[in-house]
Amino acid sequence: MGGISGKKRGKIMITIRLKDGKELHFENEVTLFEAAKKISNSLAKDVLVAKVDGELTDIRNNITDGTQVEFFTKADKEGLFTLRHTAAHVMAQAIQHLYPGTKFAIGPAIDDGFYYDLESDHVFSQEDFVAIEKEMAKISKANLPIEKKILSRNEALEFFRSRNQDYKVILIQDLPEDAIVSTYTQGDFTDLCRGPHVRSTGKLKVFKLMTVAGAYWRGDEHNKMLQRIYATAFFDKEELDQFLFVRAEAEKRDHRKLGKQLNLFSFHEEGPGFPFFHPKGMVIRNELIAYERELFREFGYEEIMTPIILSKKLWLQSGHWDHYKENMYTTQIDGEDFAIKPMNCPGGMLVYKAEPRSYKDLPLRVGELGLVHRHEKSGQLHGLMRVRCFTQDDAHIFMTPEQIKDEIKGVANLIDQVYKLFGFKYHVELSTRPEDSMGSDEDWEVATEGLRGALDDLGLDYVVNEGDGAFYGPKIDFHLEDSIGRTWQCGTIQLDFQLPQRFELEYTGADGEKHRPIMIHRVVYGSVERFIGILIEHFAGAFPTWLAPVQVKVLPISDKYADYGKKVLDALHEAGIRAEMDTRSEKIGYKIREAQGQKIPYMLIAGAKEEEAGLVSVRSRFAGDEGQRSLEQFIADIKEEIASRVNRPVTVETKENK
Repeated sequence: MGGISGKKRGKIMITIRLKDGKELHFENEVTLFEAAKKISNSLAKDVLVAKVDGELTDIRNNITDGTQVEFFTKADKEGLFTLRHTAAHVMAQAIQHLYPGTKFAIGPAIDDGFYYDLESDHVFSQEDFVAIEKEMAKISKANLPIEKKILSRNEALEFFRSRNQDYKVILIQDLPEDAIVSTYTQGDFTDLCRGPHVRSTGKLKVFKLMTVAGAYWRGDEHNKMLQRIYATAFFDKEELDQFLFVRAEAEKRDHRKLGKQLNLFSFHEEGPGFPFFHPKGMVIRNELIAYERELFREFGYEEIMTPIILSKKLWLQSGHWDHYKENMYTTQIDGEDFAIKPMNCPGGMLVYKAEPRSYKDLPLRVGELGLVHRHEKSGQLHGLMRVRCFTQDDAHIFMTPEQIKDEIKGVANLIDQVYKLFGFKYHVELSTRPEDSMGSDEDWEVATEGLRGALDDLGLDYVVNEGDGAFYGPKIDFHLEDSIGRTWQCGTIQLDFQLPQRFELEYTGADGEKHRPIMIHRVVYGSVERFIGILIEHFAGAFPTWLAPVQVKVLPISDKYADYGKKVLDALHEAGIRAEMDTRSEKIGYKIREAQGQKIPYMLIAGAKEEEAGLVSVRSRFAGDEGQRSLEQFIADIKEEIASRVNRPVTVETKENK
């Protein structure tokens, strides 16, 4: 109900504020849709959903006095979310028509589409999707108005019991006795739902059913297994086509599949969520770590290592025990409680405290490639992207208040250098104080403005995420974009006043007095394991030469030329190039195809002509047949390519790089 802000000739006056600060006034209660119509007829035509004081709200709802209102159309992610929520209802209605007696559980919109969990005697498969989509198209063409209705808890229970919708009844029973329940009806289908929804089914024109899977009711393995149908929806067919292209590309690039194909890593039931790196995977891992150690030297970092297991007392002092203990593995040593570290920072605090510090020592940049463990639920594990142990490329920078901006800029430049090396575009987000945080308002203000000022000085565009910071300080997140347009959050800069206070860190200032340092937490890869997974998918397993586990494959045309091949191989090894030789008695075409399947950057073919002239025939993943070259020249060229860490562009479409 709208509140009373004043009276004019005996009428109720209601005022709302728009995002741009303008105010709208109404003499009686109206819906958000009617409020949009007052702004403009074009907005009323396009509006799909609104936010009221930051909360997504159905446009059928009445306006409330004194609130801030923002409207969204199909151009906004909120509009797409609302369309997909409605699409879940349309899919459920189509299933109800085709498979009467189906019981519906929940059907939310999700990041890339929507799903509905249901119970049915019919076992759904992808063969059913064409018929369901056809029925959905009929419902869309009918352009059924979607009507919201408010019921009491008892009325809602009676309604859904009469329709044998057991899961809806359970959901309503979980509500308080005095709860107000909303339903949405389109034609002959009514669903229990909080909304929001678009105004009619005609808005839904572009959709596709994707997969069907099993899902326990409420995610509890002790409950009944339901069927979950995943689907997606868009406003334009071009957007759907792009989504399907990226999805197909992602399946081809799946790091779990390529990791097995390229013999990089594996997972075993003896350690669920704990990756096993094979020799070739270790090459990639070690090259990434070696590169970051070069950056340590270039940007003035010192490297440390801290223990994996530390006393519970430390985690209580740091605040992690109160905020993170559900994700920590614990043990006992000599009757005392200990925890395996989920983060490196508390160990870094102890290193700082190990000796007296002066303002002349600051900024002190301390890096650690530290192994951490976090208890992730088994259902959330996903290859290298979500594991239970991983290496964080952590660094902590201790500094004076005057050094904040320059240090943040230095880290941002370091991250920029790394992402450009791999060909990643990226965007930046600034996250501010969350509700569950510690520290004074003044500290948070100084910290947030320090981050904001550094971004402004660098000229970086950024989005502000209100309330999404860490519990100890605001942060800058770097979201990189891979070769098929997906985004991944990797690099982070977090400014922290709290841990230096909790650990009573000090330095002696120029005035001879004790002062508290300020600290930056920063990661570039984030998790080395996850970054490897991202790189596998970004490059589709075809790594730049400097990062490739095997850089050159020597291919003798027959056994007769194995000795010459071995001579070539020895010269490559002596030059520090990672090389192998295929000594099998197979035809050269088969050997080439095998090397292509392993995505090896270079193949050197050794036969009669090559041996006689002391040359090698070069075939590359980038340009196909590159002709003959002296071995000395090839070695000089590839060493330069490796040393510069260049990502050589593909100039000819070959089987190797398709």
